[in-house]
Amino acid sequence: MNRYHTHTLGNGLRIVWLEHDCEVAYCGYALRAGTRDERTEAGEGGLAHFCEHMTFKGTQRRSSLQVINTLERIGGELNAFTAKEETVYYAAVLKQYFNRAVDLLTDIVFYSIYPDQAADKEKEVVCDEIESYNDSPAELIYDKFEDCIFKGTSLGHSILGEQNNVRSFTGDNCRIFTERMYIPENAVFYVVGDIDFFKLVKKLEVLTKPIQRNITYTKPLQSCITKEEMHSEVLTLNHSTHQGHLMLGTTITKDIGRWRTPLFLTNNIIGGPSMNSRLNVSLRERRGLVYTVESMVTTYTDALVWSVYLGCDKHDIEKCSRLVLNEMHRLQRSPLSASMLASAKKQIKGQMALAAQNKESFAIDMAKYYLHYGELRDNTTLFEEIDRVTADDIHTLMNTWLADERMTKVIIQ
Repeated sequence: MNRYHTHTLGNGLRIVWLEHDCEVAYCGYALRAGTRDERTEAGEGGLAHFCEHMTFKGTQRRSSLQVINTLERIGGELNAFTAKEETVYYAAVLKQYFNRAVDLLTDIVFYSIYPDQAADKEKEVVCDEIESYNDSPAELIYDKFEDCIFKGTSLGHSILGEQNNVRSFTGDNCRIFTERMYIPENAVFYVVGDIDFFKLVKKLEVLTKPIQRNITYTKPLQSCITKEEMHSEVLTLNHSTHQGHLMLGTTITKDIGRWRTPLFLTNNIIGGPSMNSRLNVSLRERRGLVYTVESMVTTYTDALVWSVYLGCDKHDIEKCSRLVLNEMHRLQRSPLSASMLASAKKQIKGQMALAAQNKESFAIDMAKYYLHYGELRDNTTLFEEIDRVTADDIHTLMNTWLADERMTKVIIQ
């Protein structure tokens, strides 16, 4: 942990750096400006994602062509993504070009001009993205599932938005949203690499000093489902594809700090990325029913989502659903043995250590955690949390939050 360095500027911008001796620097801005921050009653559904697209269309100092060329022509990378709770702009460059990346990222995040002419063109690009998404049931099912479990809440609508709404957006809409959400106190600038932290702090002080936005960030109302008992629901959608798609899962909305680590460990046992996960062995290796089956945990500041996704022949959907529940019932009936628990802990620690070698992904995860929780955790801390998980924790989790009666099922066939 002594390799992490943090600083907060007078305007509220937080800076976090993880020292890493390599030729490439990974950096960017993480902003608390996601889909759940949209005012849907004011027609903003999909606006956070649209602003992400528009942020690259020119600044007070750069044209859109200059924006995309600044790093690309020196072999660097510039990109962005929008999620339910944040938007992230990120870059990877050789360390000698790091200052150029800092300047560009700050320019597009805080000084973009959102021209109307570009908005008219970009609307069609985003609508094409929506069409492409709708043509892929393996991706569409994730949105339909979260629409069900978070129905009527700020997390319960698509990141991309609806086409009719997107086509109504203008440059003014982008300016209103970003003036409200793209403010220093609502952002983290992060770096993983071999850089001079003192010089970075001074540079960001200069670059962000002209920002004049008399708006204080207000965290969205905690509008997730808060009841402990959530009824099950089945949603079936018809789609003209050969394969059927199934998603099954639920959400945890109380004591999420208590259940986060046990849920990640349990998820890894049931259907994590390894070939020996219980679902992969049962559905693919033994029976050959699926090509893909995986379970996953999605984390939000006030909710944890656990889900299983699989694709199979349409006539095998119910059979696969029963087999998924059978594997869950095995964990519900009796606690794991000491040897099985120890083996599961060893496996997930190894996976985490390997994942940390992807520096870009690691840097973004570091920034997102610091953005929302104001603290940093290294693998040593995470491993200690895993070591504290007991077989009774997993058994209780399976019989309360992951009980059958709480499961929501979405089928696309």
